Amino acid sequence: MEYRIQATQQTPAYIIYLLDVSASMNQLMEAGGEQKRRIDVVTDALASAIRQMVFRSTKGSRLSPRYRISMLAYSDHVFDLLDGVKSIDEVARMRPLDSIQTHRLTDTAKAFSVVEKLLQQELPNLQDCPAPLVCHMTDGASTGEDPEPIVKRIMEMSVPDGNVLVENIFISDEILEQPILQSKKWAGIMQDTALQEEYGNKLKTMSSVIPESYREMMMETGYGIQKGALMMLPGTSADLVSLGFQMSAATPVR
Repeated sequence: MEYRIQATQQTPAYIIYLLDVSASMNQLMEAGGEQKRRIDVVTDALASAIRQMVFRSTKGSRLSPRYRISMLAYSDHVFDLLDGVKSIDEVARMRPLDSIQTHRLTDTAKAFSVVEKLLQQELPNLQDCPAPLVCHMTDGASTGEDPEPIVKRIMEMSVPDGNVLVENIFISDEILEQPILQSKKWAGIMQDTALQEEYGNKLKTMSSVIPESYREMMMETGYGIQKGALMMLPGTSADLVSLGFQMSAATPVR
């Protein structure tokens, strides 16, 4: 599983963003010296990742769409923010994050069931493309069924480039034993990293190992993520939430 196929206009990378919009996303967190709602930190970071994808799809003055995106928000229902799969140039002209509203509950299993169906539809057309990635952001334990069996099935789905990748951004103040003081020097969450949160440990089992091609891209931008680290980010700061969304867009491109 090399994860080395490069995203091009003919072989675009497919990314599914899955965003928990339960009521607790209205809680405040530290962001650049001020307090912001968690949901605002997330939408800012995702908007920045979309700009990064546009930049990585641009040669000279020409935009060659190297990414296709689905964007789902969920509570006890799942909302398609883009109304179908869209190419990055289409997403760049939309304002999907303006319509996000928070709701009461968090049915993560239902949300990943929608993701599974999407992938079943899309995979036949992705055989020459980079392995798809699911970027899941949440800030608390789910209230429905256990999502792990569904996520395990998703992680076993594959294209020639490799298995479907699942990344988790977990916004919690209590996930790590020690706070991350310098995100650029942080080594990442390993299989044996001790977590304080029970749900954090569950998300750890639902997170793929960062492919070397992704890790190399992140090293180039100054991060110190170590080999073998998981695609799991503790969203304890706006910088780490942003790193999580940057990671989702780190597919090799040509």
